[in-house]
Amino acid sequence: MSRIAGLLSASPESVRHFEAMLTALRPDATWRAAREAAGSARLGWCGWHEANVAATSGVIAVVDGRIYNRDEVGGEGTDAAVIAALYAAHGFAGALARLNGDFAVALYDARRDTLWLGRDRFGVKPLYYVAREDLVAFASRPAALLALPSVPSAVNRRFVALFAASHYRTFDNDRGASPFAAIAQLPAAHVARISGGVADVAPYWSLEERPDFDESEDVLAERYRELLVDAVRRRLGTVARPAFTLSGGMDSSSVLASAVRVTGARQHAFSSVYDDKTYDETEEIRSMLDAAVERWHPVRIGETDTLAIVERMIEAHDEPVATATWLSHYLLCGDVRAEGFGALFGGLGGDELNAGEYEYFMLFFADLRAAGRDADLRREGERWIAHHDHPIFRKSFDVMRDGLARLCDPTRPGVCLPDQRRLRRYVSALDPAYFALDDFVPVMDHPFASYLKNRTYQDMFRETLPCCLRALDRQATAHGLDDRQPFLDHRLVELMFRVPATMKIRDGVTKHLLRLATRGLLPEETRTRVKKTGWNAPAHVWFSGKGRDALMDLIGSRAFRERGIYDVARVRQLVDEHERIVASGRAEENHMMFLWQLVNLELWLRWVDGREARA
Repeated sequence: MSRIAGLLSASPESVRHFEAMLTALRPDATWRAAREAAGSARLGWCGWHEANVAATSGVIAVVDGRIYNRDEVGGEGTDAAVIAALYAAHGFAGALARLNGDFAVALYDARRDTLWLGRDRFGVKPLYYVAREDLVAFASRPAALLALPSVPSAVNRRFVALFAASHYRTFDNDRGASPFAAIAQLPAAHVARISGGVADVAPYWSLEERPDFDESEDVLAERYRELLVDAVRRRLGTVARPAFTLSGGMDSSSVLASAVRVTGARQHAFSSVYDDKTYDETEEIRSMLDAAVERWHPVRIGETDTLAIVERMIEAHDEPVATATWLSHYLLCGDVRAEGFGALFGGLGGDELNAGEYEYFMLFFADLRAAGRDADLRREGERWIAHHDHPIFRKSFDVMRDGLARLCDPTRPGVCLPDQRRLRRYVSALDPAYFALDDFVPVMDHPFASYLKNRTYQDMFRETLPCCLRALDRQATAHGLDDRQPFLDHRLVELMFRVPATMKIRDGVTKHLLRLATRGLLPEETRTRVKKTGWNAPAHVWFSGKGRDALMDLIGSRAFRERGIYDVARVRQLVDEHERIVASGRAEENHMMFLWQLVNLELWLRWVDGREARA
């Protein structure tokens, strides 16, 4: 893991300001740093691996991350040197398009006085920038840019309002925004050409409509298996002492099993387990232990000092953290590092590729309806109800019809609609004088004719993946770990966006092709399991009982009231209602997601206040 930063400025204070940026990126003195300069440009790297910097023929390049296909692109030296050579031959966008990797790249061409910024296809590595006539700067984290005296720490009010009173799926709808008003974020799969203080941002890669494959599912399953194992192999070759997250589901299990196949050895696996059994997956995990695990490391999470842990997380994130699952992951990362491991593999992206989320059923149903496949629609609906009915989240044909009406535009094939019921559930808790969300309509991309493809595309680039990838990156790096997510190998993604929907969902069961691809790789109990608990955390108990006292202290504070973000009376009603639901034990949806967001937002704003006070 590493971080990068850079500054283009003619100010006599630029050297000092640049060093302040690098200091802001280094969590402790053990990190090494490397720097290069050309004219008024200064680019730097810091981290604990070999310095990923190159300077040659008037070009400086710095890289945060790793390239996985060095065998294909050739070149010598660091990844930065390889990219500099590819830039000379193919231009910047052409260089990045040839890479398989997780990276944020900055390249300064002194001959043209031009700064290039680039980010991997799915945004595994973050990159932020400021582009003005008097200042051009970039960094892996906003904190480094906030270290510059001329970059204000004023927050992005729309982001704050969405975090306060909407759903986490809206936080990244504006792909070029950050939580800070003066700081831009480079979107995944994009490059920025910055010259004269002006940034020209454009994609260098995209998923596009192409015909579905017509091969048999057995042929596609074999191709899928080969690519997944190769994606794991390539990533294993770049790390020392890997460990693996393991839940009860197929995605993390498939990555772990692929690693066993590549190495011929069982691996160490870490899992979050809970005293509260609502989201505990211990029983589902057991089927993997004998087949693939050298030693299982359960990270037990019981009563937590939630606010204290969130404060530490925000120091690592520079922003509020989207969902409560990341508190569990943060504690797990600490245990992984304490046990001496250097890298952590996970299954992020598997749900999006394999239609693994429960809500994807609605989009699958919409595709069947649009194709006039009424008998298939009826059969799939029946199997969905049989497999997935839930005391809180009921399944029925009436629920199906309601979901189709809310989430799919029947007049425009493939066009998905935002779930306004979900996005607006807590708008009443926001003070409209702070920011009015009444007119907010999220951008919904629809490059495909398929509802299911468009929904998964939306999740990958505007909703579920961006905030999760930032959390993985921040938390792994804060604990000195490399992060690897093999499902986000672009070859796998390109394959799965040409697989017919009926090979993703079949007979009311998700991840059909992955289940075929992992025959002989996974234990049958894991491979054929239809239901799983789902990766979540018992935040409902963190904000009730004893945890409620700390929450009420925060809500009752003068700082919270005077921000003017929330309708405080409405917030208190929600807290009381949450307590009644949890205490009763009844099958009813509680407010833990809203309360998690509230706590994170307030503690982040206090962190911002503290930076302003020290400035």
